[in-house]
Amino acid sequence: MTSTAVTDRPPRSRLNRLLRELWFQVVLAAVFGIAVGLFAPGVGEELKPLNDWFIALVKMIVVPVVFCVVTTGIASMDNLRKAGRIGVKAIGYFLMLSLVSMLIGLVVANVFQPGAGLHVDPSTLRAEDVPETATEHATFTGFVSSLIPTSLLGAITGDAILAALMVSIVFGVALNMAGEDGAPLTRGIKALSDVVFRIVGWVMRLAPLGTFGALAMVVATYGAESLKQLAYLILLFTATCVVYVLVVLGAIMRACRLSLFGLMRFLKTELLVALSTCSSEAVLPQLVRKLETLGVGRPVVGIVIPSGFSFNLDGSAVYLTMASMFLAQAMGIDLSWQQQLVMVGVMMLTSKGTAGIVGGAFIVLASTVTAVGHIPLAALSLIVGVDRILNEGRVFINVLGNAVATIVIGKWENDFDTARARSMLHPGKTPPSPPATVDTTKVGADG
Repeated sequence: MTSTAVTDRPPRSRLNRLLRELWFQVVLAAVFGIAVGLFAPGVGEELKPLNDWFIALVKMIVVPVVFCVVTTGIASMDNLRKAGRIGVKAIGYFLMLSLVSMLIGLVVANVFQPGAGLHVDPSTLRAEDVPETATEHATFTGFVSSLIPTSLLGAITGDAILAALMVSIVFGVALNMAGEDGAPLTRGIKALSDVVFRIVGWVMRLAPLGTFGALAMVVATYGAESLKQLAYLILLFTATCVVYVLVVLGAIMRACRLSLFGLMRFLKTELLVALSTCSSEAVLPQLVRKLETLGVGRPVVGIVIPSGFSFNLDGSAVYLTMASMFLAQAMGIDLSWQQQLVMVGVMMLTSKGTAGIVGGAFIVLASTVTAVGHIPLAALSLIVGVDRILNEGRVFINVLGNAVATIVIGKWENDFDTARARSMLHPGKTPPSPPATVDTTKVGADG
C-alpha cells in the first residue's frame, strides 16, 4: 500500500506544479475564453471588463516600475556617459530595425498582392466607419510635447511612459551627481522598487482573468465567419511575422550566440499574456524583471525597454506597410516605388509619435494615409474589422523584438552575463541562482 501511494504521488505532484505555473493558467484561460466566445457569444461580449480591469491594473504599475528601474540604474552608475551611450546605441538600433521591418512588409505586399482583385468603389465607403481615434494625427511636435510633463510629480503619478522616462532620467542623473548626499534617497528608491515588484507579481497573477475576458470578447464579437473576407491578408501577415521572427530576430540572436527559441521559452508567460490581451504594455513590468534575471544590466534594461516600447515596434512597422499596400491595391491605386518609399519615410516619422495613444498602429496608418494623400481615409473602414486580429502578430514581435534589442545593447555595452544567459536559455542546463537584485518568486518567473 505504501509503495502504491509513493508511485501515485509524482504524477499528482507534477500536475499540481503545472497548475500553479502562470503560463499554464494563461493557456487554460485562453482555451476557456475561446470556448465561451464560440458557444455563448452573448456571455463572451459581456466579459470584456475582465480584460479592461487587468490592463488598468498593469497601467497602474507601469510608471512606478519605469521610475524605480531607470532612476536607480542611472543613480548607481559610475560613469554618466554610459547612460548617454546606451541611449544613442538603442535609438540607432531601433531606427535600423524599424526600416528593415517596413521594407519587409513592403516587399511582401508587392509580391503577394493581398488587396488585388477586390476592386472597391471609393463611393461605397463611409468615413464614419473609421473609428474617431483614427482622426487623431501623430505629429513630431506632439511627440516632443509628450516628453515634457506639466509637473515633476505629475509625470511619476500619471500614465505617460515617455514623460515618466524623461523625468526618471533627469532624477537619476541628479542623484548620481549629488554623490553621498543623494545616497539615502537612492537607497529609498531601491527599497520602493522591491515593493513595486511585489505588487507586479500580484497583478500578473490576475493575467488569466484578463486573458479569459479578452479572448471571449474577441471571438464572440468577430466570430469565424467575419474573418473570411480578409483571410488572405491575415494569413499573409501572420506568415510574414513568423518569417520575421525566425529570420531577422533569429539571425540577431545567433550573432549573439544565444537561442531564440530558448528566449521564447523563457518569456513564454509574457508572450502569452501580450498575445491574449493584445497589449505590449501589459507585460512591460514583468519583462524588465525577467531580463534582469537573464543577466542584462539594470541600466541597459531601464533605458532600452521603456524607450523600446515607443520606438522599437517592429511588428507595427511590418503591419503599416502591408496594410497601406493592401488598401491601395483594394482601391485599384497603383503606387510607384518612389511613392512607396515616400510613404515609408512618413511612417518612420509618424510611428515615433504614438506612445500612449490607444490603437497607436492604426492611428499611424491613418496619419500616413492622410499625409501621403494617395489613399482615401475612408478606405480604413476595409481593415478596421480585422485590426484586432492583425494586432496579435504585431504585439508578439513588439515584445520579443524589444527583449532581443535589450540583449543586443547589453552585449554591446559589455553589461550582459552571457554565461548566465546561455545556462538559462539552452535546454538541459541548470540556471544559476538569480543575482542579488532580482527575486523571481515575486514575479512568478517560470524559469
